Amino acid sequence: MKLIVSGKNIQVSERLKEYAEKKIGKLDKYLPNLSEAHVEFALERTKNVAQSQVVQVTLRSNGTLLRGEERSSDFNAAIDTVTEKLLRQIERYKGKHDRTRGHAERDAMLSAAEAEESNTPRIVRVKKFHTPPMTDEEAIEQMELLGHTFFIFQNRERGVLNVLYRRNDGSYGLIEPELG
Repeated sequence: MKLIVSGKNIQVSERLKEYAEKKIGKLDKYLPNLSEAHVEFALERTKNVAQSQVVQVTLRSNGTLLRGEERSSDFNAAIDTVTEKLLRQIERYKGKHDRTRGHAERDAMLSAAEAEESNTPRIVRVKKFHTPPMTDEEAIEQMELLGHTFFIFQNRERGVLNVLYRRNDGSYGLIEPELG
């Protein structure tokens, strides 16, 4: 597993980097196909000091991304908590993956009523809409007008579909899919 450690508004100490490598490195035994882990430490100015130190971890395994974020007053505590979060995500991922691979025939026989009773997530509505080409700024404006927390649009400059979303800190994020 390739481990990338970076800092945003902070210089990551060697001691902190080693602690992250030790904790995040253990995830490799729970998810054997784990190819890359990116750990980002950020120091943010917040009113609540207990929320100022942020650890974001993104795991890449066979094209699947798992992501966890934790805020704390201490980076080590945030690493511990985000590791626990990621372990739960890995268990959910492995459970779904094993279930679909090992029981495909049985699952195909489930009726709609049985699927509803099993509380498995399902799609209840499909929406189709026209996505005219627009700039990032136009997409932000449109999203704000609609009062949504995310917006899908065709990026005029790059000619691809993008997802714009509002982050917890009030800023915006943009998802640009890479096909293949």
